[in-house]
Amino acid sequence: MIKKRPTTPREVALFTLFSMNEDGAWSDGALHYYLERADLSARDAALATRLSYGVIQNRAMCDFYLTRFSSVRLKKIDARVLEALRMGVYQLTLMERIPAHAAVGETVALIERYAHASTRTVGFANGVLRAVARAVETKTLPVLNCAEKESYYALRYSHPEWLVRAWSAQFGQKETGRLCEADNAAAPLSLRVSREKIARQDAIAALEAAGFAPRAHETIENIVLCAGGDIANLSLFQQGTVTVQDGAGVVCVDTLDPQPHELIVDCCAAPGGKSFYAAERMKNTGKVVSCDIYEHKLDKIKAGAARLGAHNVETRLADATKRQDDLVGRADRVLCDVPCSGLGIIRKKPEIRYKTPEALAELPAVQLAILQNCADYVKPGGTLVYSTCTIMQCENKDVVRAFLAERPDFALEPFSHPACGMQEEGMVTLLPHIHDTDGFFIAKLRRNT
Repeated sequence: MIKKRPTTPREVALFTLFSMNEDGAWSDGALHYYLERADLSARDAALATRLSYGVIQNRAMCDFYLTRFSSVRLKKIDARVLEALRMGVYQLTLMERIPAHAAVGETVALIERYAHASTRTVGFANGVLRAVARAVETKTLPVLNCAEKESYYALRYSHPEWLVRAWSAQFGQKETGRLCEADNAAAPLSLRVSREKIARQDAIAALEAAGFAPRAHETIENIVLCAGGDIANLSLFQQGTVTVQDGAGVVCVDTLDPQPHELIVDCCAAPGGKSFYAAERMKNTGKVVSCDIYEHKLDKIKAGAARLGAHNVETRLADATKRQDDLVGRADRVLCDVPCSGLGIIRKKPEIRYKTPEALAELPAVQLAILQNCADYVKPGGTLVYSTCTIMQCENKDVVRAFLAERPDFALEPFSHPACGMQEEGMVTLLPHIHDTDGFFIAKLRRNT
């Protein structure tokens, strides 16, 4: 992490991009770190956030323009200089109401200050950005010219072409275009309202008074979507009246359908949102066993359960691929929300899109191993839900089908939810532009009696 305290939105954004490249930081973590240190106004913090995510979300487009105006190949440009140039190009070509002189001048100043650039490099950067600014002003920016829709989507929305082609085969070209566009939109802050404590309309009124611009989710009755803000300092959050949770997680637990006095096992529980909602649905009776492989994540689950008053949540340090003998055949319902590629939450972690196919190759085997192991915890007649926050078929339907081929004692079960309607197949893939949730997969299975 860069030690210097940032003082402007552009410094926050550039430090975030540097930390991602140099320290392997996640965008949300690095951005939050620098925003805390910068102490910006709400308006400037919003600009810093948009600059950070905008550059990540539009890297291919920024590079497309840079290659047209730079006399130096991008691979030859210093990494810090290149990130700053991308940020400048993003402001000039894809942001409104940013004066060209500010985008150029402040970007060049940042390169001079933080990229340890020579006078020649600073002059080069200034020339490139001024050329882009002139092209914007004269409406002579290069036009995207792609032979295939997949190539166009990959460039226009900065998604790897292999990923776009995989989605096109799975969802069709038109839906893939909408999905890529949705990935580059700002994700709302999603809050689950504890209806045991407050009516959703009253929560919306309180959030509106606090400046969160809330709106009720159209099909998920305990979800409120907000424009953003620091929810942690709000009394509604501190008292456990609302908690941060995406609507997809709510649909997942509703599909699991936990009932009072049951034993529920959440096999990969961190950060705990689904366990907490299951506990609420059970009216704090029975037991929710929340498992995770990392002790520090269990500490977060304990803290969240305490804030929400989820007294029936019991944490357990456990590897989901390893058998827990005392749970075998005892659970009424088991949730396997397994580790995955995360390609359904690109809106929230935009850099996830740049994973390679090789990085995903080993995941289905791990997911299947977890499902095979944790299925043994389900009692005869009990329910097993498999879920991921990815939309890749190889991690979802293919894993479920591989499991069923080996476990004839389980079968898919149809289910219905207002968010997605009737699912006769027993499986659904939620998409952000259709369901107003994260990209998410849910499969419901029943163990034969």
